[in-house]
Amino acid sequence: MTKRDHVPLTAIWPGRPYPLGATWDGQGVNFALFSRHAEGVELCLFDDKGRHERQRIRVRERTNDVWHCYLPEARPGMAYGYRVHGRYKPEEGHRFNPHKLLLDPYAKDLIGELRWSDALYGYSVGSKRQDLSFDRRDSAAFMPKGRVLETAFTWGDDRRPEVPWQDMVIYEMHVRGFSQLHPDIPEHLRGTYGALATEPAIEHLKRLGVTTIELLPVHAYLNDRHLAEKGLQNYWGYNTLGYFAPEVRYSASGKVKEFKTMVKTLHAAGFEVILDVVYNHTCEGNHLGPTLSMRGVDNASYYIANAQQPRYYDDFTGCGNTVNLEQPRALQLVMDSLRYWAEEMHVDGFRFDLASALAREAGKVENLGGFFDAIRQDPTLNCVKLIAEPWDLGHGGYQVGNFPPGWAEWNDRYRDGMRGWWKGDEGLAGEVAKRLAGSQDLYGWSGKGPHASINFITAHDGFTLQDLVAYNQKHNEANGEDNRDGHDNNLSWNCGAEGPTDDPAVKALRERQKRNLLATLLLSQGVPMLLAGDERGHSQRGNNNAYCQDNELTWLDWTPSPEGDALQAFVALLIRTRRQHPSFRRRSFFRGEPSAESVAKDVVWLKPDGEEMAPADWGPHVRCLGMLFSGTGLIDVGPRGERQQDNDFLLLLNAYHEPLPFVLPASGHHWTRLIDTAHETEASAEVAQRSYLLQDRSLALLRRKLGEP
Repeated sequence: MTKRDHVPLTAIWPGRPYPLGATWDGQGVNFALFSRHAEGVELCLFDDKGRHERQRIRVRERTNDVWHCYLPEARPGMAYGYRVHGRYKPEEGHRFNPHKLLLDPYAKDLIGELRWSDALYGYSVGSKRQDLSFDRRDSAAFMPKGRVLETAFTWGDDRRPEVPWQDMVIYEMHVRGFSQLHPDIPEHLRGTYGALATEPAIEHLKRLGVTTIELLPVHAYLNDRHLAEKGLQNYWGYNTLGYFAPEVRYSASGKVKEFKTMVKTLHAAGFEVILDVVYNHTCEGNHLGPTLSMRGVDNASYYIANAQQPRYYDDFTGCGNTVNLEQPRALQLVMDSLRYWAEEMHVDGFRFDLASALAREAGKVENLGGFFDAIRQDPTLNCVKLIAEPWDLGHGGYQVGNFPPGWAEWNDRYRDGMRGWWKGDEGLAGEVAKRLAGSQDLYGWSGKGPHASINFITAHDGFTLQDLVAYNQKHNEANGEDNRDGHDNNLSWNCGAEGPTDDPAVKALRERQKRNLLATLLLSQGVPMLLAGDERGHSQRGNNNAYCQDNELTWLDWTPSPEGDALQAFVALLIRTRRQHPSFRRRSFFRGEPSAESVAKDVVWLKPDGEEMAPADWGPHVRCLGMLFSGTGLIDVGPRGERQQDNDFLLLLNAYHEPLPFVLPASGHHWTRLIDTAHETEASAEVAQRSYLLQDRSLALLRRKLGEP
C-alpha cells in the first residue's frame, strides 16, 4: 500500500463468491472466504510489511456460505488476514475466536514469519479447562499475512516435457538441501528455487540422466513449536500452513515468480517437476494446536471431528488432524490448489503424502471415493502425473496396489524386498523376482502396467543409501528425542562395522553393496526413484529421521572424492543403459510365454546351472538368481503404440557370501558383459567362457545381440 498505508479504503463493493481467495482483476481485488458456520467475518488490512493492522472491513455479503467483498482501491502487494466470529464450542466442534488473526486458506503469497506465542492459541494455554477455555489475546503480531498477488508471468513457449511413464527416472530432491553447499552455484542463490535454474544444477541432472525432479514439500509450512524451542527446524516441510503459496524460505527474491522461473527453466532443459504435497493434514495439529487458519475459519467443516466427541479429531495421519474431504468445500480447496499448481505454476504432477487419508469416507478408505472421482473427471488433473504414498496411520490405511487407474504408487514392497535380499536375508527369491518384473501381483489385476510401481530403495524418510550399508541401528540422537523417533526396522547391514571406518575391506564391500542396490533399482521394470545425494554417497551419520535437521547433516556435500565420483559415473551408466534399451522400460508385464513374433519366452528365471527354475526350486535358501529376457519379441514401449525389438539380456544376482559360477544360455562367447558390480568402473567386455563367475554379493548384466544363438 506504500504511501496510502494510512488512508482507509472507503469503496467497498459486494464482490463475488467465486473465485475464493484474494483475486486481482486489473482494477481491484475480490475477497472471498468460505465459512459455513461463521456468524460474521472481518477482513483485516495491514501495511505493506504486514506488521501493523490499518483497517478492518466488515464483510456483509454472504452467498452459499461464502463471505465476499470487492475493494476497487486495493492493489497487488496488499497484506491481509481475517477475523471470523462465531460460536466457541469445542465440545461441538466449533472454535471461532475473532481475537485470532487467520491466514486465508487460499492465500497465494505470504509476508512475514510466524513467531511462536501463547497468543496464537484459541484457548488459554495452561488453564485448568485447557482448550475449553477462551483466550482474548490478539495474535496478529505473531502471524504471517496473506498478500494479494499479481499472477502475470511470461511463460513464452513453455511446454510440459510429458515424459512417458516408462521412460521416467525420478530424482527426489529437497530444494535447500540440494544446493546449499554447491560451490558452483552463486552463494546468494544457494538453497533456493533460483539455484535449481542455474547451469551447475541443470548440468548435474543432465549428466545423471534423470528425467523428473520430485521436490519435497514447497507449500508454505510451519516450523513446529517444539522444534523451534530446541533450536531445530522442520526441514522436510510436511506441516502445511497454506496450499497455494510457495514456501518463502526457499526464495532468494521473495517473489512467487522465482518458482515459475525455476519450472520454466527446468522444462526448457527437458525435466519434469513433480511436487510432494500434503493435503491429508495441516500444521494446526490436534485439539491443543494453534488457531492459524482453517481451524478458526470453520473447524467443523475443514477437519474430521470424532463422531462421539467433536472436541477431538480423528487422526489418521499421526499429525493431530485429518482434512475432511467428504466436505465439498474442503474437497474444493484441495482441487483448486492442485489446479492452481498445474495451470498457473505449470508443474507436471504430484506425489500425495499419506494418500490413503484422502480416500477416507465415514472413516474408511474407499479407493473410488469422491476425491478420486473429482480428479478423474477434471480436464486438467486427469492429464498430470499422480503418485500416491498408498498408506496412512489409520485402520485399513495400507492400500498398496489398490489405487484407481491413472495412479502410480510408491511400492514399499519393492524397497523391503530388495533391501532384504542384498542384506542376505533368506526366503526372498520369489519376492525379488516379482519386483524385478514390475510387481504384476500388485498392479496387474486392475489393468495397470509396470509403471504403476514407483520403485525405490531409499527416500527422504529413512536411511540414505550410504547409511543403509554403514549402520545396523538408527542414530537419531541429534533430534532431541533420545533416539526414540524413526523406524527401527531398516533392513540395513553395516558390512562389519557400525558407522565410519578405515577398514579397506569393509569400505570396498559397502561400495559394492551400493552398486548392487542401485543396479537393481535402475534395471527393474517400473519407474525408478533415486534419492538426491545417493549418487554421491551422501550420509546423514545414521540418522533415519532427519526431518528436523536443516544443516550440513542433510545438505548434500559436493566435495569431489574418488568414491563419490565413481559412484556418480556408475549411476549415469545405469540410467544410460536403461534409456538405450526398451527391455528395461516395458509398458506391459512379462507373460512368461512365447510371443507371436518369437518362439522364446519373454522372460525365463534361471538357476546357476543354467536350467529354468521349476516351482520346487523357489525355496527359502535360494540366494542366486538369473533373469533372462528375450529381445526377439516386439516390446511395446512407445506412447503412440511404437513397438521394437531389443537385445537378449541376462541379469544375474548373487546375494551369497561366496562366488558362484553361472552357466550361460547357449554359446557363452556370444555374451557381452555390460555391468558387473564387482568392478568399480565400467566393466564392458566379451565373455568367452561357458559359465560366468559371479562374484560374492554382486550383480552382473550380460547382453546377447539379436540373431545370435
